[in-house]
Amino acid sequence: MSVVELEKAISELPPGDLSRLAAWFEEFMADEWDKQIARDVAAGKFGHINAKVDKAFEEGRCKPL
Repeated sequence: MSVVELEKAISELPPGDLSRLAAWFEEFMADEWDKQIARDVAAGKFGHINAKVDKAFEEGRCKPL
């Protein structure tokens, strides 16, 4: 199914079904984001950020949340 076909089908959904789809899609995208972050962490893409955070913590420049 193409994006155009999906758009057409979505535009024809009754309001209740559209709300259910929106809630499902929001959760789906959040899960995809989590998976991408996990892949990036595993690949070491945040190493430089972690080093900066660790240094700030060790220097006492962090506040408890």
